[in-house]
Amino acid sequence: MAFAINGKFTSQPVTGVQRVAYELTRAMQMRVPPGEQLEVYVPRDTREPGARLKWQRRFPWLRGTLWEQITLPLVSRGVRLLNLCNTNPLLKRRQVVMVHDMAVYDVPGGFSKKFVLWYRLCFFVLPRMQPMILTVSKFSRSRICHHLKVDESRVAVVHPAADHLDRVASDPAVLERLNLVKDFYCVVVGSLDPRKNLQRVLEAIEKLGHLDHVKFVVVGGKNARIFNSDLSEQQPQSERVVWAGFVTDGELKALYENAGCLVFPSLYEGFGLPPLEAMYCGCPVVASSRTSIPEVCGDAALYCDATSANDIAEKISLMMTDDVLRQRYKAMGYERAREFRWDMTAQAVLELLKGQAGVRVSGVPASASAG
Repeated sequence: MAFAINGKFTSQPVTGVQRVAYELTRAMQMRVPPGEQLEVYVPRDTREPGARLKWQRRFPWLRGTLWEQITLPLVSRGVRLLNLCNTNPLLKRRQVVMVHDMAVYDVPGGFSKKFVLWYRLCFFVLPRMQPMILTVSKFSRSRICHHLKVDESRVAVVHPAADHLDRVASDPAVLERLNLVKDFYCVVVGSLDPRKNLQRVLEAIEKLGHLDHVKFVVVGGKNARIFNSDLSEQQPQSERVVWAGFVTDGELKALYENAGCLVFPSLYEGFGLPPLEAMYCGCPVVASSRTSIPEVCGDAALYCDATSANDIAEKISLMMTDDVLRQRYKAMGYERAREFRWDMTAQAVLELLKGQAGVRVSGVPASASAG
């Protein structure tokens, strides 16, 4: 049986989940043997960067969830699907599904009711379909096994990476646009998703009067169809807080490269890509000690208690006033981030798929690919 990738993510805005899907697909396509193809089944409304993926097959009927639940199972008969963004067709067996986290169970208050109900339905059905389940951290594996009542042996961990930033051209013009000075601002990524804990960061900033020369740049936005947050209607105003909204990859890379540090006091992460991306760009990290973040950052981040505005403020102050400490975390983070590479993740997934009897990428018989 051949396998192909569920390309619904190519029609969605790129957040962390879509980033993983895009980079993993690209890296896997680069590693398939000569003569084989790893096809991506995509809807009609594919956008960048997914539109640049190789070996696409476009199926224009319907879109969004309807495309995934109706069109995709019809056109993928005889093909095993690799689904990289939490959901999959419910009326299809023999699939591989990457589940990034169990946030709809662990922190449901951060999402809209419709989103929670739909994802819980998908996860309720998932174990009964007997799929291969992939996830992005040991933490997420433990939560999947807990909530879905599956054995740990059925869930494989494959870590995301940050070396996609090698292909991104830094755009330092963003510093002038936002009136920022190198080393005299902190980046806060995640914005209005309540799990990112922005409100407590804002409380911490109020305790940092002695750092009145330091600005705090909030990157990101809010999708009202997914997240449940009152912050989208009333953003707190402060001369020290710069609301950047969504930025390009080049602008984000430049913000990382020139920041005093990244502040990432998230309350819940399945993996936590921003700290790894920041480290890859040489940006020191102040991060929450909760959920998967210590697993990702190791000893290369300065950890804070994400539930305490006082502790967040203390750790920001320490990082921004101690040059020796900041340089040490910058060097440790740089080395830590280079332990994660997309080609290694892609190879791990391909080996897992080869372990499924009869599975191959499309193009040649399974017996030929073994030689």
